[in-house]
Amino acid sequence: MTLRLEVFPDEEWAAASASRFDRLLSGLARPRLCLPTGDTMAPFYREVATRSSLDGATIFLLDEFGGLPEGDPGRCETMLEQHLLQLVTGEPELVVPEVDTPDTGASAARYQSQIEDGGLDLAILGLGGNGHIGMNEPGSEPGSATRVVSLKASTTDHAREAYGATVPPTWGMTVGLEQILAARRAWLMVTGRHKAEILKRALTDP
Repeated sequence: MTLRLEVFPDEEWAAASASRFDRLLSGLARPRLCLPTGDTMAPFYREVATRSSLDGATIFLLDEFGGLPEGDPGRCETMLEQHLLQLVTGEPELVVPEVDTPDTGASAARYQSQIEDGGLDLAILGLGGNGHIGMNEPGSEPGSATRVVSLKASTTDHAREAYGATVPPTWGMTVGLEQILAARRAWLMVTGRHKAEILKRALTDP
């Protein structure tokens, strides 16, 4: 995977990225996508909804918080439904991590197998304030599998304050860096002055 850094004006990045996303979809018969949620993605998804159909696509949710009731506003599945799936045309197949099960280890392994059976045409990612990608917190190995993780306090606090989680989630399930790095394409989207320092560290530090 070749790294290419592109910088857009604030008022242009979402539309420019959505146009590129639409061109990519048009060249794929049945796209396999790994999609995130969060503050960065909302304007991008609004632009996607104005120009793209996701009919025939398979969408794998990048991560999900554990311990939140189904339909909770803080759940990633709820946010993806609200910000993208309720707006876009077409009927994609949504595949989500099963966090509401006693055997989360088996669930994570099953989710990884579903992703690896065909791979990912595109993984879209955000960058957390502490440098996490998905719920792969800093220190995660490049070969880390899809798994259950404990969350840093900053991630837990953000989930409650920004997303309205009814209880502070302390764990979650995330697609591993191994599966992300195996994607045929990966887009890391970073916006806002408050992310400038962590982006610089992500690009230049070990």
